[in-house]
Amino acid sequence: MTPIRVVVADDQELVRAGFGMILDAQPDIEVVAEACDGAEAVEAVRAHKPDVLLLDVRMPVMDGLEAARRVCEEFPATKVIMLTTFDIDDYVFDALYAGASGFLLKDVRRDDLAHGVRMVASGEALLAPSVTKRLIGEFAARRPGGRERAVRPPSRLLEQLTAREQETLRLIARGLSNAEIAAELVVSEHTVKTHVSNVLSKLGLRDRVHAVVFAYEAGAVVAGDS
Repeated sequence: MTPIRVVVADDQELVRAGFGMILDAQPDIEVVAEACDGAEAVEAVRAHKPDVLLLDVRMPVMDGLEAARRVCEEFPATKVIMLTTFDIDDYVFDALYAGASGFLLKDVRRDDLAHGVRMVASGEALLAPSVTKRLIGEFAARRPGGRERAVRPPSRLLEQLTAREQETLRLIARGLSNAEIAAELVVSEHTVKTHVSNVLSKLGLRDRVHAVVFAYEAGAVVAGDS
């Protein structure tokens, strides 16, 4: 089995080394490089083409948000997980716009750290379903820095999806897991995974959380839907 290749970027040496040791101890994960600032993180991604980049939000030379923007634009196959000492806040909105696939608090348990890397590497978004609606409901109505969004993606993009794929998208936006979507649609989880994959591919989206954002912005769902 090919291991998940990871770059860890944090300006705190102990945090960086600790995360690296935890991940390297996993049989299916390999830390290929470490970086102490955002500029080094971008260079490490260019050199190693990792599957996942763990990226601190606050770093010298180039902060994590700018590094995330550059990595997501230049290397869309590399999934970005932001590391932060803060819970849901403006960094979340900015990082999602930059293309990040999820967030981990720096006090994360070692098992949850490895699980999060595996989730994001497999194409999942690292946002708990319990916070998805609260987070995206606010996120979809604003630009980074609190500005209102001026442009919505054309709703005609939804016409690329089959009726069942559109329903899958709406259920994703409600924060349902694959198992819950399968129960709602009375289909297998394997079928749901196929629908989710088709949604992401047809709409050109990086992962599940960006499908949620698209659903709100395109008007497929609105904040407050249940």
